[in-house]
Amino acid sequence: MTRSLTGVFGGTFNPIHLGHLRAAQEVTEQLELDRVLFVPSAQPPHKDGTCGDPIAPAALRLAWVRAAAADNPHFAVDALEIERGGTSYTVETLRALTEELAPNEPVFVIGCDAFAEMGTWREPEALFALTHFAVMTRPPVADGRLRDWLPKCVSDAVEMAPDGRSGRHRETGKWLRSLEILALDVSSSGIRRRLRSGLSVRYFVPETVRDAVEKCGVYTST
Repeated sequence: MTRSLTGVFGGTFNPIHLGHLRAAQEVTEQLELDRVLFVPSAQPPHKDGTCGDPIAPAALRLAWVRAAAADNPHFAVDALEIERGGTSYTVETLRALTEELAPNEPVFVIGCDAFAEMGTWREPEALFALTHFAVMTRPPVADGRLRDWLPKCVSDAVEMAPDGRSGRHRETGKWLRSLEILALDVSSSGIRRRLRSGLSVRYFVPETVRDAVEKCGVYTST
């Protein structure tokens, strides 16, 4: 029997923007997911909000994600990392979600750049044995494939397809697939720069959160 799949889209969402939402929609359609869970981090281990580029308080980011996802029946939000507090480690989150979602199976949704850095994350070997992966690429990325981004520490554990665009964990059978999605020229860092410059972020963030993001003061206080 084929089990249903639930996407798990983690991130700082500092702030959430239309690119996040469009990516989640395309992954949902391509993999026929039941839904996508947005999981805002409490404190990401590789970001501390210093160097003049602050991270909005977790409660604000969570509220924005909830408002942004509210009108899509295939989107949901899980606050487990924020409720847990402290540094957010993906392996701990996925262990919890694997139990919470059963019998559905989680599919971890991640961009190809972040995927290539997963060898530096906590317990990468356990991560690759634990979940399926949907690795997003955006044009004009054409000179790389999934096998080129696979962290070396898990290369022996994953059997790649001949075309290098998909693979499967040798022991657990969890699959990895690269998915090309629409390229939207929008990023959270770009939005923060616009706000620091006093520019509007209309049409970059969902209209349901734009006013709150622009008026929160977090990104204009430095």
